[in-house]
Amino acid sequence: MTIQVGDKLPSIDVQYKTEDGVQTINTDELFAGKKVVVFALPGAFTPTCSASHLPGYVVNSDRLFDKGVDRIVCLSVNDAHVMQAWGEDQNVEDRVMMIADGNADFSRAVGLEVDRSAGGMGIRSQRYAMVVNDGVVELLNVEAPGEFKISDAETILNSL
Repeated sequence: MTIQVGDKLPSIDVQYKTEDGVQTINTDELFAGKKVVVFALPGAFTPTCSASHLPGYVVNSDRLFDKGVDRIVCLSVNDAHVMQAWGEDQNVEDRVMMIADGNADFSRAVGLEVDRSAGGMGIRSQRYAMVVNDGVVELLNVEAPGEFKISDAETILNSL
């Protein structure tokens, strides 16, 4: 079942990479006491994700922080090494936290996984954006297959 507005996010371990190597963080810690914008996408280095989705959040990060967002999280079903490399390629610096959901555990737990096996990508995340306040979903915009209309940074900014 897909997570809904008002639901608490499940407690799942995800990963990210720092200068000290791959780190594991639980979503309880990731979201505790913070207003977080999470946007998820099918894959790092893919066309729409690289040309529009991630860059929009990088460019608008200061505006999001000015609206009370404490953290911006990009989540994809890739490993932490790929997410870190993609972040470097996209110049995210410290504006967006690049989170790896390598086994799609989080994506499955919130009911937002999609099977892209026919295209050789396996299980991936649907494209969406959510606003999470202290672990509780306040806004959830899930894109229709093949679309990029409601999970972009501008739409989220306008909803804050």
